[in-house]
Amino acid sequence: MRIASCAAKSYTDLHRDARRFATALSRHLYVMRDREIDDDDVRTLEETKGAQRNRWSEAIMIAPGVVLEAAQEVNDALIRVCRQVKRQEKGNPRPGETLQTAAEAQQALWPLIHTMGDVMRRDLGVAGEISVSSWAGPSQMGVSADMPSTAQTGVARRTQA
Repeated sequence: MRIASCAAKSYTDLHRDARRFATALSRHLYVMRDREIDDDDVRTLEETKGAQRNRWSEAIMIAPGVVLEAAQEVNDALIRVCRQVKRQEKGNPRPGETLQTAAEAQQALWPLIHTMGDVMRRDLGVAGEISVSSWAGPSQMGVSADMPSTAQTGVARRTQA
């Protein structure tokens, strides 16, 4: 029983922190669009990234392969989006990267997180899947619909302290 409760806590924490990191990435994109990034903005994003990294490290130790596969997909996607956002923040995007493409990549995180949660629930023996109505789909939670391209607005760069 101890292992099951440890797994449940680890899964809950990982799912929560993945959602927080995805939300922080969305917020960071809005800030980049609307104003210059400051140290508090950077700190907030880094804290959520660190929490996600810690939860991922815990899950590696206790989760079975099927859960790790779903969690790895989420973790990899979160890191890819974060790197793209950070390149935008620094004014050094790769060819074709804009605030719009970063926002689209951020929106694509939500179905992965949702699937990870379902895999975790199945592993814990929880009946049913998370209802689609219990999470906001991309059209309700991302920033891409109102995110102008870099060419339209330029990139807000972090001030150097």
